[in-house]
Amino acid sequence: MAGSEFGTIFKVTTWGESHGKAIGAVVDGCPAGLPLCEEDIQAYLNRRKPGQSRYTTARAEGDRVEILSGVFEGRTTGTPISMMIWNTDQRSRDYGNIMEVYRPGHADYTFDMKYGFRDYRGGGRSSGRETAGRVAAGAIAAKFLASLGIRVQAYTSAIGDVSIDRSRFSWEEMGKNRLYMPDRTAAEQAERLLERRMAERDSVGGVVECVIWGMPAGVGEPVFEKLDANLAKAVMSIGAVKGVEIGDGFRAALSRGSENNDEFHTDGNGTVKRTNHGGGILGGLSDGSEIFLRAAFKPTPSIAKPQHTVTRDGRETMIEIVGRHDPVIVPRAVVVVETMAALTAADLLLQSMTSRLDRIQAFFGVSAQPED
Repeated sequence: MAGSEFGTIFKVTTWGESHGKAIGAVVDGCPAGLPLCEEDIQAYLNRRKPGQSRYTTARAEGDRVEILSGVFEGRTTGTPISMMIWNTDQRSRDYGNIMEVYRPGHADYTFDMKYGFRDYRGGGRSSGRETAGRVAAGAIAAKFLASLGIRVQAYTSAIGDVSIDRSRFSWEEMGKNRLYMPDRTAAEQAERLLERRMAERDSVGGVVECVIWGMPAGVGEPVFEKLDANLAKAVMSIGAVKGVEIGDGFRAALSRGSENNDEFHTDGNGTVKRTNHGGGILGGLSDGSEIFLRAAFKPTPSIAKPQHTVTRDGRETMIEIVGRHDPVIVPRAVVVVETMAALTAADLLLQSMTSRLDRIQAFFGVSAQPED
């Protein structure tokens, strides 16, 4: 299957299916010498794993990661880091009724059209469970970035039509509620909304926002490998994401140039911007300010309401999805957005190391040669 790899230098390959024996990831290109243990990765996986509240699937997966290679005596060796997470609580019988039926909102039909075959047990490779491998890999990227003073953090900004109030924004509060919303009042309103939708056997979508602090200016590429383009690709590759914005995003289309432009000034430490409508990226390159992106998630497609669909042989029928499903994807997706952003930042940061001769010379301890 094409498309299971991500990155150029800091490269990730995910593998496995929702109801297979295990899932995992291989990270290649991580520099040697990074302190790393399974608990570093587990802290991220614990934020994504199911069964944490009534607003997530009841599938009881511990999601315990095992590092199989690439780490020796607590540090990365520079060789591929292979990680595995055993699947321990599959209930494939829950999917017996959809063996020959296409679920609305899922990849069943398109996967079947591409391959002429599909793993109907939870969606196989198309399942949201595939993201556990991304999170494991992204945890390593985040630790690499942290060693350079770069931090990545995502949070829930909206559940359905309930959005956070910026005047009440609190990073501390985000860790106290089950929806990862940095606004207690909004989180309480969102929980009431979820209770109503669950009673109606329905689901809701939402929005995740992500910030990257400390990225030096000039990271990215000016044409096809732009930092914002790669961030958009990384986040759009998450199954339920239907839209990505950088900075002001679509609001920029409603503003004037005099309003949208971020004016420069100096503050004694260098060139900085007075505003950040561009989301920390100019011309595909980081500009040294906070990088800001927003991802829109569709409602969970697995709902218990009766829906019209068709069978593989073209007969019209009705379907009611059974099994264990999240009424909202967003809370568990927060860490997925965060780690995909970290993977993108780490990869483009390493690519940027070869952009300037003077920096290559400095790295190898070579004095700049006079021009002929």
